[in-house]
Amino acid sequence: MPPEQLAQKVDTLETEKAKLELEVLELRRQIDWFKRNLFGSGKSEKLDALQTRLGIDEPEPEEPKKQKVAYERKKGKKPRLSAEEQFEKLPVVETVELIPAAVQAEPERYKRIGEERTFEVDITPPKLFKREIVRPKFRCLDDRDAPPVIEPALPRPAVCSFASAGLMAYVVRSKYLHHLPLYRQEKMSAHWGAQLSRKTMSDWVGYVADWFEPVYGRMRECLLAGDYLQADETPVRYMDPDLKNGKTSQGYLWLIGRPGSDVVFDWRLTRRHEEATTLLEGFEGLLQSDGYAAYEELAKGNGALTRIACWAHVRRKFVEAESESPLAVRFILRLIGNLYWMENQWHLNKWDAPAWRTALRRRDFAPVLSLLKRVVLKARERSLPRSGLGKACGYLLGQWEALIAQIQNGQVRLDNNLIENAVRPSALGKKNFLFIGSPEAGKRSAIIYSIIVSCQRHGIDPLSYMRDVLGKMAKTGKNTKDVDHLIPSNWLPSGN
Repeated sequence: MPPEQLAQKVDTLETEKAKLELEVLELRRQIDWFKRNLFGSGKSEKLDALQTRLGIDEPEPEEPKKQKVAYERKKGKKPRLSAEEQFEKLPVVETVELIPAAVQAEPERYKRIGEERTFEVDITPPKLFKREIVRPKFRCLDDRDAPPVIEPALPRPAVCSFASAGLMAYVVRSKYLHHLPLYRQEKMSAHWGAQLSRKTMSDWVGYVADWFEPVYGRMRECLLAGDYLQADETPVRYMDPDLKNGKTSQGYLWLIGRPGSDVVFDWRLTRRHEEATTLLEGFEGLLQSDGYAAYEELAKGNGALTRIACWAHVRRKFVEAESESPLAVRFILRLIGNLYWMENQWHLNKWDAPAWRTALRRRDFAPVLSLLKRVVLKARERSLPRSGLGKACGYLLGQWEALIAQIQNGQVRLDNNLIENAVRPSALGKKNFLFIGSPEAGKRSAIIYSIIVSCQRHGIDPLSYMRDVLGKMAKTGKNTKDVDHLIPSNWLPSGN
């Protein structure tokens, strides 16, 4: 073979080798990510199925570390409560006094000198019961032609149904907070005293969403009227009537919220950029989100909107790349951790006012961020663009302006974790009921998730809230416009 052809072939092989090495690096990074998400931080005795299919060997096991006999409790870990502390708020409904047989036989021979008290915790399972409502009819003795007199029926959220506000609220809470699909509740109801139909309970969910729609609308108006929002979205499968054989399509629950305020979900069939525009129509101020381009595009076209990025998303990218370049990644993570440490110290010292935090960030964040950017630029130069570290560096630098905007705006959080935590009920729920029954049902789910998640954020029991508000709205009617006192952030139980 001529030297020219041989050199050309070598170059070709070298190029193919470089491509394969890059592909192997990317596949290893993906496998590390899957292992972390499937198995957590612990070691698994089984090989990852992805590794087996790809033919990649398991890495050499590390030497087992010697177990320390004594160890210090991790800082910030909550102490374990005793049984007395854990159940101190439970009401005592029954007291059992145990008298020795000898004392019972001859009580005159004994004198009581003290007692020992213990307790046990019991449970009353759910039990259906009927509340009988009697409305006597009366006839006027002085005017026999007058019609009989009878008290109007008590208003109920579902006039055509036998369900009380409490029963409907219980079914809705079980589905959307405890993630119990209606078919499971249908089976469980046999143990409550009577069988409840899945179709009937589905109707109740619709009634509850319909009653809460004015409250939901007011919650959204209050959020959009503020100057700071956090936003996110999550995919949810739904039954598509246009598809045959029971196939599903993918819709999205978009959500907005503000720390200390309510959370509002919105159901959309797509994740197109136009959805973010209509979701946030009329909002002016600071919008904090992940790196999804729809939010950035919205901010560019709206001078009254400033996008704020999320440090938690940046940090995750580097955590995923830690196995590739441990030293560089750990140093970057330490710099990001310094920002959180400073914020925590300010919180402990109660320097939480936005003006104080703005001044502190301007003073203390600047040197850390300057060093962080230099380190990330250098790390990007030394890494392949398609590698985990290269992608993490590119993500941080692409979000840089939106990240450093936090310095000038002390009211915003470092990350979007609060709104991501609000997504969790829907994420857990869709694992159990798999999909939403129809596109129309997506709107009902958005309304109910908004109510339940907002109640949780304010430390309110969703069952008590929904039972109380449904009863109040049944009396005033659906057309009432004064619902400010009914939104979770303003609600007071009846009697307060």
